[in-house]
Amino acid sequence: MSDILKIEDVSKIYGPLKALQNINLAVPPGQWLAIMGPSGSGKTTLMNIIGCLDSPSSGGVILDGMELANLSRAELTGIRREAIGLIFQQFHLVSYLTALENVMVAQYYHSMVDEDEALAALDRVGLAARARHLPRQLSGGEQQRVCIARALINHPKIILADEPTGNLDESNESMVMDILHSLHRQGSTIVVVTHAPEVAAHAERIIVLEHGRIVRDQVSGDR
Repeated sequence: MSDILKIEDVSKIYGPLKALQNINLAVPPGQWLAIMGPSGSGKTTLMNIIGCLDSPSSGGVILDGMELANLSRAELTGIRREAIGLIFQQFHLVSYLTALENVMVAQYYHSMVDEDEALAALDRVGLAARARHLPRQLSGGEQQRVCIARALINHPKIILADEPTGNLDESNESMVMDILHSLHRQGSTIVVVTHAPEVAAHAERIIVLEHGRIVRDQVSGDR
């Protein structure tokens, strides 16, 4: 089976700073991958490239058979909308829209809105009863679950989560990780960027970055 994500000799340079140096990575469909590393290691840069938020200075990126490296910003936005479900640490919910409307916004930019489908997505993360609430009326854990519902609504090829439990207490962290486990059992490909070993421990595979290079790549059987 072909890899859903391939990164080939990718480097990213900002002036004198080499944020990524000759990164090679292949992710098969359905794998749960954690990306770890200290501050400044390059993990955010790598996440941005995988999420079509940035382009490499050199090298190739192939997502679901499509080469991304030479696409325009508009084309990358289209790929991100069609193929990637993004879960952010800071939630990025629209403050004046309800939980349901925040999910429907993702539908609007993808194709067309479907309230019943959006409500089903919220139900999937246990928030159907909170669908008409504004973000300020929701706890941090509930807001993060709205983000997950929004990320899933357009059936992405890959789910990319940036520190998905970074702003949550232990109880809500457990709930979010349970949702990710459920998605993984259903066959979703998940890439989680995290500094927390307890979050990374849920993944099948962990890569560790230091100074823009992969210094460790291990599967769960190695731990």
